[in-house]
Amino acid sequence: MDQPNDPRRRRRRRRILAFLVFATLLIPSIGTTVLTIALFTDQESAASAFTTGTIVLDDVKIDALTMTTTALMPGDTVTDDVVVENDGTAELRYAMTTSSTNPDSKALRDALSLTVKTIDVTSPGTPCNDFDGTTLYNGALGASTAAFGDPTAGADTGDRVLGAGLNETLCFRVSLPSATGNGAQGATTTTTFTFDAEQTSSNP
Repeated sequence: MDQPNDPRRRRRRRRILAFLVFATLLIPSIGTTVLTIALFTDQESAASAFTTGTIVLDDVKIDALTMTTTALMPGDTVTDDVVVENDGTAELRYAMTTSSTNPDSKALRDALSLTVKTIDVTSPGTPCNDFDGTTLYNGALGASTAAFGDPTAGADTGDRVLGAGLNETLCFRVSLPSATGNGAQGATTTTTFTFDAEQTSSNP
């Protein structure tokens, strides 16, 4: 049996202690060596710029549509042309609607008729003098019945399509039928023609 002060026992304890101290110092060294190992790497990047397109109807050209008259008689017509132009950077589709007032309760708006056609076939260089283009609308003016296309989102029957930078000329004619009665004398109405445009891309 070993004695408490046995030299061999003391030497064994010292060897064990020395081993533990060595192991304690060695472990962090191993970890540090692993963390500092050099690696071959590579990284590539690419930049992209995004810019939104525009949908713009030329307001000056549309404002040029003028059909005002102060002495319309039964059987008379008023004709004018309008250039609808896409000043934006993307293709658009557009529709046209009307809104007519009835300030004197004589309902002139219900007596008037409206016809809208594309530019003349016979002599397009002089817009609307022949008035023989394709008919887009022909019927009563009414409170809000005259229209072609549909301003709601998406492609609709009658919508007109214009590419970026393109335009087209339309011919408008308002007529007071010959059979209009005496009650329409001195009557007045104001009609607002509204052109609504929307993108065609991602908008079926």
